[in-house]
Amino acid sequence: MFKTSVIFEKNYSSKAKIVINQGGTSSGKTYSILQCLFLKCIEMAPELNNKVVTIVGQDIPNLKSGALRDAQNILNTSPELQKWVQSYNSTERIFTFVNGATMEFKSFDDGQDAKSGKRMFAFFNEANGISKSIFDEIYIRTEKQTFIDYNPNARFWVHDELVPLPESELIISDHRHNPFLSDETRMKIENLKNRDMELWRVYARGMTGKIEGLIFRNWFVVDAIPSHCELVAYGLDWGWNPDPTAMVGVYKGDGQLWVDQLLYTNEKLNTDLIAYLNEIGFDKTHQIIADSSEKKSIEEFRRSGFRIMGVSKPSGSIQYGIDVLKRYQINITKRSKQIIDEFNNYKWDERMPGKAVDKFNHGIDAIRYVAMTKLGITNKDNYHIL
Repeated sequence: MFKTSVIFEKNYSSKAKIVINQGGTSSGKTYSILQCLFLKCIEMAPELNNKVVTIVGQDIPNLKSGALRDAQNILNTSPELQKWVQSYNSTERIFTFVNGATMEFKSFDDGQDAKSGKRMFAFFNEANGISKSIFDEIYIRTEKQTFIDYNPNARFWVHDELVPLPESELIISDHRHNPFLSDETRMKIENLKNRDMELWRVYARGMTGKIEGLIFRNWFVVDAIPSHCELVAYGLDWGWNPDPTAMVGVYKGDGQLWVDQLLYTNEKLNTDLIAYLNEIGFDKTHQIIADSSEKKSIEEFRRSGFRIMGVSKPSGSIQYGIDVLKRYQINITKRSKQIIDEFNNYKWDERMPGKAVDKFNHGIDAIRYVAMTKLGITNKDNYHIL
């Protein structure tokens, strides 16, 4: 029906209740989501009572110059799609399909304004310009699936409140995922690296914009860990509530570190954790380096057949572990949602120079335990490590 990219495939095949598209400039995320929604309109059975798709923008001018223009282009370049679209009301900005489905483009003043109407699908275009109260009112009145896209200029409510949800899927894209982009445009985007590394991270790689005082900036999100990378060890940081238990696999390859989240959970007993690892077929010959403060937990894991040891944490070990990790580019798998969230937020304490804020660090601590034990700096005198 129309030419598509991998971003279309990811969105169309997603089973998540909330599909979040964080992307750099020209990744094609908006275009791909609209293609996806056109198909979902066509697929709606005529007997359905609710056959509405709502595209929400921060205001009408923004929609007209962006998502609505893309939708019209998709329709104009697809003769097959045109057979399914019965009419377009330019005043109300509504596409009507032969099966009775409708695709509407709307903006709302506030949460109260968004309370009317129900829909099958919703799409929040450039969500960092839309308030959380509007999202909440639309979302609770959306029956099947909600899509979101944005350029990650800075952290906002989607990062804090939606990305961690189990019903959410995060898709991070950039211009390299768009096969229809010209080489000239690609070059302009990549050349941002010579001007401003932070702009390059946001617009060329789809990474979340800078938070002052962030500890780590040497990291990227990747689809998966390459097969040639070798496992260093698994790191394990114990938790309960509100602090989670985090377990992370750390791999090394091409002079870089590769990180994959294995578990990140609250209020789980050691028996629950052990049962889960057994269920997923965790290889017990792999080494686990855990927080040494819970000797009883370590012993319970050891008696269950796991190869586990406690990390040595002398004075200065946090700074030491951070410095070890900063020697590497760190690549985090996109399924590691909570680890990504931590790297986006782990920062220095403004009140105590040289100290990290004790927050957003559970998965990072697990990674740090591996780094301190397996990737340590030879001369440790400056870190008071014996």
